[in-house]
Amino acid sequence: MNISLTTELESAVKAKVASGLYNNASEVIREALRKTLLQEQENQWLVREAAIGYAQLQAGQTVEVKSEQHFIDLVRGTA
Repeated sequence: MNISLTTELESAVKAKVASGLYNNASEVIREALRKTLLQEQENQWLVREAAIGYAQLQAGQTVEVKSEQHFIDLVRGTA
């Protein structure tokens, strides 16, 4: 597979390889892609959780949080 990068991105990849942290440009691109895919998964989770929370709010299913510890307990399911 061949990819085209802007001059700026190509310079960034070359700098990463020159730093010694990566053996070649492919390693830099693979790690960047893995991080992007992980971030997308986390964003999808956040969107789902926000939608659930909004639906609960609309349905009046709310709980008053009295302290930081109370919030922690609610998140852990121990409240």
